[in-house]
Amino acid sequence: MITKISEGIQISVETFYQFDYSNPVNHEFMFAYRITIENHNSFTVKLLKRQWFIFDSNGEHREVDGEGVVGVQPILKPAEQFQYVSGCNLKTEMGRMQGFFTMENQNSKETFTVKIPAFEMIVPAKMN
Repeated sequence: MITKISEGIQISVETFYQFDYSNPVNHEFMFAYRITIENHNSFTVKLLKRQWFIFDSNGEHREVDGEGVVGVQPILKPAEQFQYVSGCNLKTEMGRMQGFFTMENQNSKETFTVKIPAFEMIVPAKMN
């Protein structure tokens, strides 16, 4: 698990290779990732947007952004956490993701950026 605290928000990431949804012959490798967001601030925050930078080991990269995560914009009071699972497809057996969340302080209505730590996605057989 990868963990980072940025702007008082702790982001933890776990990754899982999805054997049943992958097709190596067609260069389709599916990964799931679980993100846990924990508010260590003294104020309530709302997750407004996300932006991901996805890198395949063949040098290709792409960006994905949008409102909220998995269709919601969670609100976290101090010491609360929110967890979700999503997925990423790669064309190679290894890749990396990183990005950031745009959050809003619910007291001041100011927005701030929370870094999502870089994490690797690797087909288990490649780790031997």
